[in-house]
Amino acid sequence: MAKFEVYLDEFGEYRFRLRARNGQIIAISQGYKSKEGCIKGIQSVKENAPDARVVILEEASGEKRENEAST
Repeated sequence: MAKFEVYLDEFGEYRFRLRARNGQIIAISQGYKSKEGCIKGIQSVKENAPDARVVILEEASGEKRENEAST
């Protein structure tokens, strides 16, 4: 089963990483000042990601474009 791991980084900030069932790290968060903020970040990902679309951001000739990827 996939799991979120909360840890303290070398700068004293809390981060979470998401590990797949095979143990591979598949996502790492930003730094949070508190453990509670980090937990809220995990909750936000769990609430917002199930229906999230995949968008590939590309820069072409100085313009930013968004292309939606099929999943």
